[in-house]
Amino acid sequence: MKHLLAATLLAAPALALAQSPVPADTLSHVMESHTLRVCSPGDYKPFSFQKTDGNFEGLDVDLMASLASALGAKTQFVKTTWAKLMDDFTSGNCDIGAGGISVSLERQKRAYFSIPYMINGKTPITLCTNVKKFQTIADINKPDVRVIVNPGGSNEKFAKTNLTKAHIITHENNIGIFKEVAEGRADVFVTEAAEAKVQSKLNPTLCPVNPDKPLQYAEMGYLLPSGDMRFKLFVDQWLHLAKASGEYAKLADKWVPQ
Repeated sequence: MKHLLAATLLAAPALALAQSPVPADTLSHVMESHTLRVCSPGDYKPFSFQKTDGNFEGLDVDLMASLASALGAKTQFVKTTWAKLMDDFTSGNCDIGAGGISVSLERQKRAYFSIPYMINGKTPITLCTNVKKFQTIADINKPDVRVIVNPGGSNEKFAKTNLTKAHIITHENNIGIFKEVAEGRADVFVTEAAEAKVQSKLNPTLCPVNPDKPLQYAEMGYLLPSGDMRFKLFVDQWLHLAKASGEYAKLADKWVPQ
């Protein structure tokens, strides 16, 4: 009986190991299928934006094409939303997530992140005539200030964490928010500095508030499958080389206003 018990105890770790899920080999899958599947909300200029013809454009779109080329593959964009991003990504529908995704501890509980490719930060955008009114969180965090947010992303989390006294308006997606601010149906939208700069170029009535001194520090990264260290190391090295060679800077200059 003792020998049987000992054998059972010795076999238990091996059995547990055998039953543990094996991390996906995304690198091999992409190279064999010649397709890099990219989850992206596609509503976030200058990173990823889905045009009316269905095609995607932006900084991350170009960078994903570069990554795919390094793997002998082509990109295939999978449309998602900020609210469904993590569920869609972890379901196995995509190999990587891109499109202006902020690195967060909550997201990292469910997936890996690449090394950051951009330091960004939460920046208010408002009518240019209101810039002096909304310089700080305290200026915005008032009951008579209408703060608009898109559901499911870090913008909504920032507003609901830091702007609890303000009147929060939820808009279905990122695309129409700037029109709501420009036409006076909302006072402020707090987003990443890069997006605020791009949208102010597209609509001269809107201005970012101190985009070089954001209200909250943030980094952008790419979502990667949890446990797949081989793919993470490849993506990190590709990104490192893209920056070292000047490829990243060239693409960033094309899409992100200075």
